[in-house]
Amino acid sequence: MNPKVKGIIAILISAVGFSFMSVFFRLAGDLPVFQKSLARNLVAMFIPLFFIYKYKQPLFGKLSSQPLLILRSVLGLTGVLFNIYAIDHMILSDADTLMKLNPFWTILLSLIFLREKIFKYQLIAMIVAIAGMLFVVKPEFSSAMIPSLVGLLSGIFAASAYTCVRALSTKEAPYTIVFYFSFFSIIVLIPFTIFTFESMSWLQVVYLLGAGLAAAVGQIGITLAYSFAPAKDISIFTYASIIFTALFGFILFGESPDFYSMIGYIIIIGMSYYMFEKARRSKRQSNSN
Repeated sequence: MNPKVKGIIAILISAVGFSFMSVFFRLAGDLPVFQKSLARNLVAMFIPLFFIYKYKQPLFGKLSSQPLLILRSVLGLTGVLFNIYAIDHMILSDADTLMKLNPFWTILLSLIFLREKIFKYQLIAMIVAIAGMLFVVKPEFSSAMIPSLVGLLSGIFAASAYTCVRALSTKEAPYTIVFYFSFFSIIVLIPFTIFTFESMSWLQVVYLLGAGLAAAVGQIGITLAYSFAPAKDISIFTYASIIFTALFGFILFGESPDFYSMIGYIIIIGMSYYMFEKARRSKRQSNSN
């Protein structure tokens, strides 16, 4: 099996993992977001810890990296909490689609804060994808729009966290960054969880453990995928999670995205594919030259 096929399979497994995470969070019922997030991070923390010891990477990084590591963790945790809230209050596939806008926000934030060059096709894709987002959010001046706004913010905070990761990529090992985020999240979430804690049935505990394991599968899949093949060749397959989540939402919860949401999905996935193809062609041209 060639590396690209391995990468595609790994990223599809990752997409299934993240879809199951959303399903398990929904099945766990109306529990506080802090409680759900703590369970997710408690389980998921052990994955990067294993690789840190395997590859002898530092646990907490350099002293000079601490401000950026903390900022990345704060932004990432906020994004996770918002995403869980959106999962609890929206159609699953809508919440997943709004989170999947984060690559477009990352382009904008990298331009603003990292002064990275932005290509014309990226700008076009970003503008059109944000227009597609409006079909999913369906702006209206009422409280019914709050979950959509929170879901939208989850993608923006995730993109902000990824922008920090890009800045950290030349300073810290990847598993150190992932472990630091999980460890930081657990420390921050413990007091909030104690304050808002709600008793759980054994089945809810099982669902939360399942969400943590599914998130870990998602993280491992992403890590393996990008070790097998470059992002330019396989990143588009991360959007398969929207299809999986929509399917699970329909089968388990009887959810059906409305017509406008479907248009939004098509636009956002279409713009992702457009960027994917443009990046591949430009790489191919530069290699031939």
